Amino acid sequence: MYEAILIAGFGGQGVLSTGQLLAYAGMLEGKHVSWIPSYGPEMRGGTANCGVTISDSPISSPVVSEPTSLIVMNRPSLEKFEESVVPGGLLLVNSSLIDIKATRKDIRVYYIPANELAEELGDARVAGNVILGALLELTGVVSLDAVERSLREVLPAHRHKLIPLNRRALETGAALVRRSTAVRAG
Repeated sequence: MYEAILIAGFGGQGVLSTGQLLAYAGMLEGKHVSWIPSYGPEMRGGTANCGVTISDSPISSPVVSEPTSLIVMNRPSLEKFEESVVPGGLLLVNSSLIDIKATRKDIRVYYIPANELAEELGDARVAGNVILGALLELTGVVSLDAVERSLREVLPAHRHKLIPLNRRALETGAALVRRSTAVRAG
């Protein structure tokens, strides 16, 4: 198993913490992992992305330049990174904030209304975990249980009361792609 995942969006959308959750979950499952963050000088509102590699064997390079899976949380990220996905790869689009369609026909594309679903759950901040749940369901890269255990490590202690909400967000994204092909195109 080998997944090179790129997660991209604006600062403040949880892009880096989503990557941390994935990487930590991979470590908990005994896999080889790397996590490389990249962000602009702005704290919130600037661009942010991170590459996460999870593999059953040692990772030769931690840089994710040709992702097998791409999560985009905003339109500039879709426009910038869509072409980098390997043929046959996976693209998850936050359709709550992205008003255009992907152009690639050689990859699997899913449109996930992550922000809308997060707001329905009661907190827009869990949008990243909604789309992460979809990724977990579609790739099986790590288990949802491992990601939930990772929340205890990634979230500060005063935020641990939000772990059940984050679990529901993960389950919501997974259930969406499980029950409906309406979100899929390509």
